[in-house]
Amino acid sequence: MDLLEAYRMLPADLWAAFPLVLTAVVGLVLVVWDAFWNDAPPIPWVAAGTLALALLWELGGLSRAPETAFYGLIRVGGMASFVNAIILASGLLTIALSGPYLKRIRHLHGEVYALILFATVGMIVLASANSLISVFVGLETMSICLYIMTGLVREDVGAGEAALKYFLLGAFSTGFFLYGIALLYGATGTMYLPQMAAHLAEGAHPIMFWAGVALLLIGFLFKVGAVPFHMWTPDVYQGAPTTLTGYMAAASKAAAFAALVLVLDAALPAERWQLLLALVALVTMVAGNVLALVQQNVKRMLAYSSIAHAGYILTGLAAGTPEGYAGALFYLLVYALMNIGAFGVMAFLEWDGKEGYEQTIDSLAGIGYRRPLLGVAMAFFMFSLTGFPPLAGFIAKYAVFAPAVKAGLTWLVIVGVLASVLSAYYYLRVVYVFWMKSPDEAPEAVRQQAFPVPLAPQAVLVVCVVLIVLLGVLPGLLEVTASFFPTPAAPPAATTALLP
Repeated sequence: MDLLEAYRMLPADLWAAFPLVLTAVVGLVLVVWDAFWNDAPPIPWVAAGTLALALLWELGGLSRAPETAFYGLIRVGGMASFVNAIILASGLLTIALSGPYLKRIRHLHGEVYALILFATVGMIVLASANSLISVFVGLETMSICLYIMTGLVREDVGAGEAALKYFLLGAFSTGFFLYGIALLYGATGTMYLPQMAAHLAEGAHPIMFWAGVALLLIGFLFKVGAVPFHMWTPDVYQGAPTTLTGYMAAASKAAAFAALVLVLDAALPAERWQLLLALVALVTMVAGNVLALVQQNVKRMLAYSSIAHAGYILTGLAAGTPEGYAGALFYLLVYALMNIGAFGVMAFLEWDGKEGYEQTIDSLAGIGYRRPLLGVAMAFFMFSLTGFPPLAGFIAKYAVFAPAVKAGLTWLVIVGVLASVLSAYYYLRVVYVFWMKSPDEAPEAVRQQAFPVPLAPQAVLVVCVVLIVLLGVLPGLLEVTASFFPTPAAPPAATTALLP
């Protein structure tokens, strides 16, 4: 393929990847707009409209056959559209929650919305990657934006510490990830996942390849917050603005896990990494739940809870089957709704304490009576996170545990079920404090707080609750995710002509 023909293909690629291109272009426009018209009121509306339009496009692509764009570097349609829809919906819900919250904490800046769009671009590239180069570019684009959002409240010492810790550990994990990519390229001679799978099908599994796989998995496990690469999670979740924490917990995890699914399904032989992922899942589930038991700060509790949920998702991936991958994708959707909702509730229950905005368990006493909508919504989120039927959290856990049992990992599923039972203590403790304690038991500083909840955040919470109930009663999307496997998309045959 010559350069002229490559340029001729560009319009078709831009159209195929319309949500990605639209989000990136509008993000650039918002940066310039905010620079000349500081804190312009239309900026949140433009950002929300962009993500809504991109979301509608991706929903229309769910039934489209998987294709590739930009010379085989990214995938469009099918599984890519499903995960991109999760990411875009998470960003849209976050924007609706963030406006009133950021205004309340006096950090309503236009660049926040540009950062959300740029982070979304990185996540889309990561979740749609068909090449290790795309994985790396998407991962770093997403990560840099998340580092900045973590330290948004510069006056807060905890936020600055969390951002620095996230940046340093993230940079360290990136070194492992990039070195793993280099070794995989040296072992297979390609960056494209389908071509890598074809090379390995010939039976060549050199030591260099497995060293690259190990380093690559370290990078992925860091991004999803799995043990023992979870150290950054509690501090970052506590230090970041709460609505942005929900976005980080939901969208970034969806993108990272989607990329991991693509790599595992398309390029790595399942029989070699199944036991490793199973052991990581076991340690992650146990450690996340045990450490969450002793937390008094609600955001830290939800952070350790997110570590445990990473273990549940890894259980589905450890099965190494199409059913396991499909269950993991469904879990990511449900997890996004539960976490954005839970962090959305907490965003409007923070009280201004001696060390900034706090979220202690004691501060929630009687909130169900003072703010019934927040109390009812939080109860749904906590029960769903625990895995109570008929809510979507129960179906999601079944979707990842059942394939693991079929794959012979019954011992791992038993640990996962026991860990879920253990999680009921700290999840239901929140519900107990909301509804079973008198508002008079809350600290005086909390009783003086008004906790206003504007209309847009209320709508977000209602939408999350309704979807959690519907997905629990009518889990039809499990059939949608099952249709994405096991057929991977291949890069165009002419792509190799562009490679050195």
